Amino acid sequence: MSASTPEELLYTPEHEWLLKKSETVVRIGITEFAQDQLGDVVFVKLPDDDEEVTSGDSFAEVESTKSVSDIYAPLSGRVVAVNAGLDQAPQLINEDPYGEGWIVEIEAPSPDDLESALGELLDADGYKALISGD
Repeated sequence: MSASTPEELLYTPEHEWLLKKSETVVRIGITEFAQDQLGDVVFVKLPDDDEEVTSGDSFAEVESTKSVSDIYAPLSGRVVAVNAGLDQAPQLINEDPYGEGWIVEIEAPSPDDLESALGELLDADGYKALISGD
């Protein structure tokens, strides 16, 4: 199966996607490739609103019928929104990983901090190369 990789998103080597929502805020979820590897998602452990996260640290968990996977912060900042819909419907990650299956929104301390973090990420072509093993 060929996983979709939307061009407008940025990606981490840990299979998270990011969508810039404002000068300092990004929305984060896991990629279609990642949810496909996990199998049926049955539970998502979300961080708390206002929780501080540190780049590279685990801040959430996605539990599937196959395994539990940590979700790593691609930037340091503060959680400003969590997708509470995942509490009742964790399968949204499988059904719509780039839409209704988003996980959190994180606010960077400044626009420069966000741009610096985004500069470290993969574009769609880079992510496709990563998951295809090229």
